[in-house]
Amino acid sequence: MFNFKSLVKATAIAAVALTSATVAQADGHAKVLRIQSVLPTTADEVVMLNAFGDDVFALTNGSLKIEVLPAGAVVGSRDIMDAVDAGLVEGGFAWTHYWGGKHPAANLFGAPIAGAGVGLDNMAFLSWFQFGGGKELYDRLWGEMGVNVKGFMLQPVGPEALGWFPEPIKSMDDFRKLRFRAPPGMVGAAYTEIGVAAVAMGGGDILPALEKGTIDAAEWCCPKPDSVFGFQKVLKHYYLQGLHQVVVNADMYVNGDFYNALSDLEKKALEVAANASLSKSMSYRIYENGKALKDLTDNHGVILEDTPADYFTEYMGAAKQLLQAAADDNAFFAEVWQSQKDFADIAVPFWAGAQASNANLGKAHADTLK
Repeated sequence: MFNFKSLVKATAIAAVALTSATVAQADGHAKVLRIQSVLPTTADEVVMLNAFGDDVFALTNGSLKIEVLPAGAVVGSRDIMDAVDAGLVEGGFAWTHYWGGKHPAANLFGAPIAGAGVGLDNMAFLSWFQFGGGKELYDRLWGEMGVNVKGFMLQPVGPEALGWFPEPIKSMDDFRKLRFRAPPGMVGAAYTEIGVAAVAMGGGDILPALEKGTIDAAEWCCPKPDSVFGFQKVLKHYYLQGLHQVVVNADMYVNGDFYNALSDLEKKALEVAANASLSKSMSYRIYENGKALKDLTDNHGVILEDTPADYFTEYMGAAKQLLQAAADDNAFFAEVWQSQKDFADIAVPFWAGAQASNANLGKAHADTLK
């Protein structure tokens, strides 16, 4: 079987040597951290990644510069982690659950299915990550995965929309009649478990597949990125409430040798800028998605629908079965999931209870705008 990782390591010897010895230099003084993304440079995630890079540059007084490379610039998107591990490129940017094939626990950091089965939303997840032991487990993930990288969580997103449909779905029986683009991994597997014909494909392939009739319905993310892909050109029924990706996190991976060669100030700058990015990205997304949703409903004939009640019970049941099976099979997955459950036992009763009135008030306001 072709071993990309071995090839990358063989071709990257000079790059690794340069990285560990002097770290790449630009303009005669600034160290350059090249980050290859899984997305084109126009994506919102890259906009925020560039803002993170600006913060790092300012905090280091210009000694560390982040250069964002688009998808495919050095290696294919699926090979980014191996390329960073080997030193072919200094860094990568994707969603943590992209690497669930290397270790199942990556799913619990990138897209904990159905809020890890215990009701974690993106704010509660960040509380667990920053103060409930999640960061320490995240730092261990890369060693468990067997890669020489330092990870930085940067961009929480969520909750993601259930998706786009050609006609209203009144129940799961309607849903099961459709071929549905769903994310890969555990999230998509739960759809398969409840009888939905789930098809995994990249974001750029979804609209052509809808136009050709290869799939009938689809999800990608949220109003802004969904509208950029143009799903509203084909489908008009949009469901915001879903469980599959209540929390989604994008992060950056830095080659371990490159990271270790940085000064203490530069390492601290990455940490501080990453913490700032966690807040800034959520703030950015709420407003951008709000503007996009208004445009979709006002100008493109998109109709907001309510998700049928049996979706939540069926999907949650499948999610919990998959989580338990993964925990039974892998000790580190079990440790991470137990940490999330222990955190949820303490935090979720407060957080869910405190949000209920505001959620109802917000929905009441939204209803006046229809």
